[in-house]
This record gives sequence, structure tokens and C-alpha cells, in this order.
Amino acid sequence: MSPKAATARLPLEEPVIRPSFRRERAALKRGVFPVAGCDEAGRGPLAGPVVAAAVILDPKRIPRGLNDSKKLTAQAREALYEKILASAEVAVAFGSTDRIDRDNILQASLWALAQAVKALPCRPQLVFVDGNKRIDVACDCVAVISGDALVLSIAAASIVAKVTRDRLMARLGLAHPGYGFERHMGYSVPEHFAALARLGPTVHHRRSFAPVAARLAETCGADKAALSVLPL
Repeated sequence: MSPKAATARLPLEEPVIRPSFRRERAALKRGVFPVAGCDEAGRGPLAGPVVAAAVILDPKRIPRGLNDSKKLTAQAREALYEKILASAEVAVAFGSTDRIDRDNILQASLWALAQAVKALPCRPQLVFVDGNKRIDVACDCVAVISGDALVLSIAAASIVAKVTRDRLMARLGLAHPGYGFERHMGYSVPEHFAALARLGPTVHHRRSFAPVAARLAETCGADKAALSVLPL
């Protein structure tokens, strides 16, 4: 095989995908306004609520550097969070651990997303939501898979939700020393598993999640698991 043929078969470098205001701008041109984006943070952790945020960006005051919160450093998220709050309409809602355990994490997330939209100071005419499921809101709703990486208002909401939840988990870390909430934010990491084994679950743990349920069963038996959580 010639060097030229081998070179032709090399994979091309994938382009960097960044969220854009294209979908929102198209809606604005149709006379649809306000347009909101919403996203949540905290579906996977073993502890803490799921946090949803809804954001209506001002087309004339969009902060530079907005991106999927997972692609940003903590410092960048904090800086953009402040800029979003200073320039956009923002609302946040929480799906509690009780709701997660009662309804399951998906339903609790969808409920929180809808509550965040309903809490916006201005009622949107259109909402873009991250994922493949629409939410129960009194306006048009479009679900966008990987929306936090594609739609600018969803990216802004992902930052607000992530920073809000991280700050909450840091406070829970102060209230419950030894669990490391301020570092792992309640996710399934070795430090968290070790704390669960050593200290047992708190009231902020999701009892319907398998590792927590297993630890409760070890502590006092499945029938008494509901009584074993630590006080606030």
C-alpha cells in the first residue's frame, strides 16, 4: 500500500461541537418568545436531590463561553453561573430524595424540570428540554437529545443546575462530616461507598438506589430499613 493511500484512510479529526442559539433564533423569527431551555443535574448520585433549572436567555446579553456544564471546569461554571443570573431569567426546582424514592429518578427529574419552567418570572411560549422526553408544561416543548451540547439555553440551564446542586452538596458535606459530599457530590465513588459502609446512610441518601438499600438491609434488615437513616 502506498503512503498516499494509507494517509487517505486516516480518520479525520472530529469537529468540536458547541451549543448554538440557532434553534432559539429560529423560534424568535417566527414570533415565538420567550424561549426557555431546561436541564437537570444529579440523576446518578446515591444522595441528594435532583436539581432542575430553566433559563430564558436575553438574545442581546448572552454570556460568552456557554457550554455543556460537563465540559467546563468548576471555576468556569461558577463564573458563567454568575453571568447567567445577571443577564437571563432563571428558575430552579428540586426533586427531593423522598420524591425520587417514591416515583423513581426519571419521574422526579421530569417533575422538577416542569416545576422549574413554571417558576420562571416570564411564561415561555416554547421550551427546549435536554433528553428524549418532553415535560408537562403549558406551552410547546421540544426534547433535544444531547441538548446541553447543542442548544445554548439548555447549556445555560445545565450550568445553573450543576452549580446549584454542587453548592447544596457542599453544605450537606459540612452538616455530615465523613461522607465527602463536598468532593464527590453524592456520586458512586470509592470514598462514598467506604463512608456508607462505615457510617451508614443519612436522610439525604436515596433508599431506592441499590447500594443504599443494600447497606440499609445489612444494618437492620429489609423490613426496618426505613427507620435506619441518620437524623439531620
